[in-house]
Amino acid sequence: MRIAHAITLSSDQQATLEQWARSRALPAPVVERALIVLFAERRQHKQITAAMKITPKKVSRWRSRFLTLGMAGLERDASRPSRAPTITASLARRVVRMTTQRKPANAADWSKRMARAVGISEA
Repeated sequence: MRIAHAITLSSDQQATLEQWARSRALPAPVVERALIVLFAERRQHKQITAAMKITPKKVSRWRSRFLTLGMAGLERDASRPSRAPTITASLARRVVRMTTQRKPANAADWSKRMARAVGISEA
């Protein structure tokens, strides 16, 4: 059985988290994270999940983020890697060259014909 690391808040952290938890100006996820950490100082995961109607994974995530990054860890989500581009730079240059230097056969402009001509999605 895993045991969660204890959270001990300083008086400044306690005051800031209580202010965040009462705030109507902060984004809802930040308010929720503040509540999680405030509850985590005195309650177990099961009690927090039941009281807030959230998953144990969420409680664990924000408890860990607070322990590693402090208050700053609660203010924003962790960055995620972006998706690799599906159209390469060389293909993009080819599309630009075709649209600026050629006219499509039997049409006024390029549209779906361009996609078919270079082999990319019409979307």
